[in-house]
Order: sequence, then C-alpha cells, then structure tokens
Amino acid sequence: MDWDKLRIFHAVADAGSLTHAGEKLNLSQSAVSRQIRGLEEQLNTNLFHRHARGLILTEQGELLFDATSAMTKRVDAAAARIRDSEEEVFGELRVTTTTGFGTLWLAPRLPKLYEKYPDLKVDLMLEERVLDLPMREADVAIRMKEPSQADLIRKRLMNVRMCLYASPKYLAENGNPQTIEEVSNHRLICQNTDSDQVAAGQNLVQQLMLNDVRSMLTVNNYFGVLQGVLHDLGIGVLPDYLTQDFPELVQVLPEVESADVPVFLAYPEELRQSKRVAAFKDFVQDEIISYRKQLREKEKA
Repeated sequence: MDWDKLRIFHAVADAGSLTHAGEKLNLSQSAVSRQIRGLEEQLNTNLFHRHARGLILTEQGELLFDATSAMTKRVDAAAARIRDSEEEVFGELRVTTTTGFGTLWLAPRLPKLYEKYPDLKVDLMLEERVLDLPMREADVAIRMKEPSQADLIRKRLMNVRMCLYASPKYLAENGNPQTIEEVSNHRLICQNTDSDQVAAGQNLVQQLMLNDVRSMLTVNNYFGVLQGVLHDLGIGVLPDYLTQDFPELVQVLPEVESADVPVFLAYPEELRQSKRVAAFKDFVQDEIISYRKQLREKEKA
C-alpha cells in the first residue's frame, strides 16, 4: 500500500476536511482529493461519508485511521530516538501529570529547566486520565500511583500526604479547630469525592464529611482548592508539598492527614537513551532533593 496515500488519508481523517488537510500538507485540494480517490479505488471501498459540512469516516475508514494513527506514533517515536542521538537537548518533550501537581509544583519550577536547556519545548498535558506512554500519547508521566502499563521505566520520586490548611486571616476570624469534630463548624474546601483523585485524599475527605460539615466548597482539582484557601474561604484538603511554595498556609490539626501517596516518574523503555527525557528526569530529581532538604531544615527549626 502506498505510504504517501496513507499519509494524506491520515491528514484528511484528522482534519475532517480536504481543504484543511491540503493546507497542512502544502498540497492543493484537488491533489489531496485524487490521492484519497486513488486509495479508495485500491481498497475498493469508501473511506469517507461526504457532506456539506466536511468528511466523516466510514466504518472501513475508522479501521484504516486506527492503523495509520498507530503507524504515525511509531514513526514519531523513531524520529524522536534519532533526534535524541545528538548530544544537545532540544525538541519537544510531552509531559503528562495531574492538574494539581502540574500547576502547583511542576510548572513553577520549569524556569530552571528552560534556563539550562533553552531549546527544549515542553508540552505539559495536565489531566487525571492516565495517558498511554507505550503508544506515545506522552513521553514522560508523573503520577500519584505506580504505573501499571508494561514496558515502562519507573522511578519513585517521593511520598505526598493530604493535610488540612487554612489562611491566617480565616483562622483569626473563625477560630482554629482543636479536634476533627470541630471541623464541622467550618467551611471545608476539597475535591469532590466523585472526581478523579488519589484514593488517600478521597478517604480523608470522606472521613471529614462523617462529622456533618455545615458548609462546603468542592472543586475538581487541587489548584481550585488552593485558591479557595488563599482567599480565606475555609479549611482546605491539600497536598503537603504546597508548604514549600506557600509558607503562609497554616496547617490545621497536624495529626489529621492521609496515608502516603507515592509519586512516580515513568517513561517508555524505548526512550531510555533519550537526552530530553534524561534532562527532564535529572531536573525533577534535583528539585525533589531540594524539596526534601528544605523539609528537613524546617523540621529542625
């Protein structure tokens, strides 16, 4: 099968339009149309339903698009490995992690990475869905549990615990609870128990809710919870790594905390020799070391 036709088919299926695919491929609409028509004749089937608003894949087209998507990812992986044979760290690195960890811990530290590697292009994908690393949906993942996918290199970075925090102003105006039962007299800010989150954090929230909390603000990520706490809305359930960057937060009931949540960094086996991945891994590990050092110094103080 003609790879050039498959490449053009993939672009059309992805764009849903001959015109948009042609612009992306730097080909005329008629040239793209001829290639698609030739592929359909070769396969003796229609790959698209054509209508005024664009193109929709037929069942046969969906099958072929799945195949070309897998092929494209494998080609991208090979190209990445070829680029990574160079000594310099450059090019795109796709990093996936949770919205909370990505916005609150990772993103604020990225200037140090760019300062060292100015030609690196990080594509930070923040979502709770676990992306498929072997299929190259991302290059590197930082997750709050050990990845279950096969053929991944993984490293445990640190442990996190969910704790209770509030602003000094909120506590001055509303009092500082001395027992877990007294939390019911305050507004609790937390992730909704139905939203995707680590089990340890969910269990802590459920434990707090047993005390018939009078008022709540629920958000679907820790960034939103933090904003509520910083704006004096109540007592928030937040990961303890925030204390380094937000020292003004006051921990409420220090004895009330979740179980340990392991933080793992993972990447595909095929990227073992990647200069970009190695640079990112070293950067994260250095930041973790710095984070742990500051924690130890704080505990001694």
